[in-house]
Amino acid sequence: MSQPNGGTFDIVILGAGSGGYAAALRAAELNLSVALIDKAEVGGTCLHRGCIPTKALLHAAEIADQTRESEQFGVKADLVGIDMAGVNAYKDGVVGRLYKGLQGLLGHNKNITLVQGAGKLVGKDTVEVDGRRYTGRNVILATGSYSRTLPGLEIDGQKVIASEHALKLDRVPSSAIVLGGGVIGVEFASVWKSFGADVTIIEALPRLVAAEDEEISKTVERAFRKRKINFKVGKPFEKVETTADGVKVTIAGGETLEAEVLLVAVGRGPTTANLGYEEQGITLERGFVITNERLHTGVGNIYAVGDIVPGLQLAHRGFQQGIFVAEEIAGKNPAVIDEAGIPRVTYSDPEVASVGLTEAKAKEKYGADKVTSYNYNLGGNGKSQILKTAGFVKLVRVEDGPVVGVHMVGARMGELVGEAQLIYNWEAFPEEVAQLVHAHPTQNEALGEAFLALAGKPLHAHS
Repeated sequence: MSQPNGGTFDIVILGAGSGGYAAALRAAELNLSVALIDKAEVGGTCLHRGCIPTKALLHAAEIADQTRESEQFGVKADLVGIDMAGVNAYKDGVVGRLYKGLQGLLGHNKNITLVQGAGKLVGKDTVEVDGRRYTGRNVILATGSYSRTLPGLEIDGQKVIASEHALKLDRVPSSAIVLGGGVIGVEFASVWKSFGADVTIIEALPRLVAAEDEEISKTVERAFRKRKINFKVGKPFEKVETTADGVKVTIAGGETLEAEVLLVAVGRGPTTANLGYEEQGITLERGFVITNERLHTGVGNIYAVGDIVPGLQLAHRGFQQGIFVAEEIAGKNPAVIDEAGIPRVTYSDPEVASVGLTEAKAKEKYGADKVTSYNYNLGGNGKSQILKTAGFVKLVRVEDGPVVGVHMVGARMGELVGEAQLIYNWEAFPEEVAQLVHAHPTQNEALGEAFLALAGKPLHAHS
């Protein structure tokens, strides 16, 4: 359904990515009329150029590793090679099916009007698209993010690339330098290594996945060394030159590295420029839209959700914020979202999953003498032994209080973060979780065992 000549709606949403379309669907359920505007396809970065296609590549990479290592399980198989055309067809098929489903979900909803075109905020209640005006009793800004670069570092899409270019490569690069050791950087490094590339990560901060608990970082680094993924931490980027065969990168100290491609993975910036936000009185800081805890901008009835709001740039955060704002507009008075309670997953090999506070942050907040932690090694977990994975589950608790952080590293740990986020968000005490029965043999038991130990009754834990 489309409305070419504008109109008036309960909500006008600018941006149809994770935050925007979730807001539209929830608002429609609440019988509010919605105009959902986007210059590109519904689904945004996550579906088309982010979460979904990268995880498809990571699964293909896992299959490659399993084939290469199959003999240790008594299965004889040879990895003949990586067919990138086939990998891309698989990846694009996944995206295509999800896109078609989302289009149907939004397009067939009587309360949602889809508008394709570049929108601009031209009034406190109005978005203009190609000369047509869409007026909303409420407006939600959900314009998402773009791949950032560094000053003087130009992305050409050929030799110096961002994640969206990496997703479209028709070959496996023989060698790659990844600038940035955060989530995006370590995921692509993991994929390319599994596909047979020689990979080096450059990170200015002192460790990989630096936002995670320090012990998690050390385990990832140890695993990457074992996988022969090279990395240089505490080494800021200085410059890049293109060569006949690829790129030559200079890092702090004058050291140079050469590779076929340079992937710039230094984070994502908010898409807010030239959209009329500041002209309407909306406060921007470093390009991000500043809101209160209820995601209101302080201007008219304008709200903001997703990557343009300072904080974790995660699709599921966008979904939840979109739902929250739709319910807020409908007068449902939803509970404020606890940012620390949003689960975080890095889908590299090994996987990292966490929720709540790191041990260092917990000590900052509650005092070092009030915080204890416990690590349960996956070596004691039967299913992890079957999978031949190493890692641990780390719990951070407040003395005589709840667990305030759960940090996990190892194969498939992302699948455990659902229970971990319930534990954190329901402020569970170790004694309460220790009473729950965890199925055997599953990796989920590792969480159960960690809580048994923290409750003072360890079962398979070694002291």
